[in-house]
Amino acid sequence: MCTVCGCDPAINNEHSNNVSSNEFTSEHEHHNHNHNHNHNHHHNNQGLHYGQGEAGATVAGFSQNKLVQIERNILSKNNGYAENNRQWLDSNCLLALNLVSSPGAGKTTLLVETLKSLKHQIPVTVIEGDQQTDNDADRIRQIDVPAIQINTGKGCHLDAHMIGHALQEVTLPAGGVVLIENVGNLVCPAAFDLGEASKVVILSVTEGEDKPIKYPDMFAVADLLIVSKIDLLPHVDFDVDQAVEYARCVNPDIEVLKLSAKTGEGLQIWKNWIIDRTESLTAQSTPVSVTEDTKYYA
Repeated sequence: MCTVCGCDPAINNEHSNNVSSNEFTSEHEHHNHNHNHNHNHHHNNQGLHYGQGEAGATVAGFSQNKLVQIERNILSKNNGYAENNRQWLDSNCLLALNLVSSPGAGKTTLLVETLKSLKHQIPVTVIEGDQQTDNDADRIRQIDVPAIQINTGKGCHLDAHMIGHALQEVTLPAGGVVLIENVGNLVCPAAFDLGEASKVVILSVTEGEDKPIKYPDMFAVADLLIVSKIDLLPHVDFDVDQAVEYARCVNPDIEVLKLSAKTGEGLQIWKNWIIDRTESLTAQSTPVSVTEDTKYYA
């Protein structure tokens, strides 16, 4: 959970308030093996488990109740921004998809190959999330698709407030698509609603097929699983059926597509998936013009 991993200022502020600079001595007394301190991790013959408390995580110096409180405060504020984003997107008949994966799963390559033809069928803008650089946004711009880069610095995910600011730069007509490429991370983005219609999780065959049960939170909230880089299947030890089975253990309703951005296999099915959802949204919505009143961020 990102609310306790240290990338969120709420945790850092709480640490600075709760822990004085002289609390840790040069003798590292907190590392003695008497383990007199209270802790929320559990010992067993297989190792240590730090996710069994109410908060689902453990941070030294924080009670489970405190962690739950911090998480609720952070996510409550984010969810408010996300709902604003969702209302704005829906009222303007725009479909937003949040693409998530581990680093290197092929999100940007998939976007580039998808957009080369999709841009001629529907209006599209990309929002790119990375800690640093404009590299991925530049790749999108090179194929004449608008791209907005968000650099998160030490942050390990996009949040709804960032996306709200980026949406102010979006000038798509009704029926358009906003494709959000989140920071490469299968943990923290799972908790942060951006206002998207769907999360799309990408799992490449160069990863382990047990990713869905190792990182269940992400697969539980995704509507679609894309198994990518299937052109490499002859060269890697990856069981596609097992990966899909694991994903459906976590999320029985998840849809699954298998494709290769390199060879194009399965790519049209993915593009049709996007188009179908765009048409469905357009049929249900009444567009409104973008005015200053709809810009809800300072």
